[in-house]
Amino acid sequence: EVQLVESGGGLVQPGGSLRLSCAASGFSFGSSDMSWVRQAPGEGAEWISAIASGGVVAYYDDSVKGRFAISRDNAKNTVYLQMDDLKSEDTAVYYCNMGPFWGQGTHVTVSS
Repeated sequence: EVQLVESGGGLVQPGGSLRLSCAASGFSFGSSDMSWVRQAPGEGAEWISAIASGGVVAYYDDSVKGRFAISRDNAKNTVYLQMDDLKSEDTAVYYCNMGPFWGQGTHVTVSS
């Protein structure tokens, strides 16, 4: 059974940082590209970042480029999203995604 479990969300002030983690199991993690997708309140889902299976190639939406960094540890079956210089518009539920599979999401609230 494929499982994706996100953690690391919370309340942070504008300009602050958070590091999200997604622990994966039930599939060949080291052979799988991984993505982060977010959904703000009242909005549709927004893809924000992806990382190839080898961890070298990464992609970012313009909205987070230069502020967020995706990485992975294939030995730990975990993908990370380092989020710096957070803004109020980053408030959303953040989901880990692999193909048709999704985690339960972790809430990020950016507010003073």
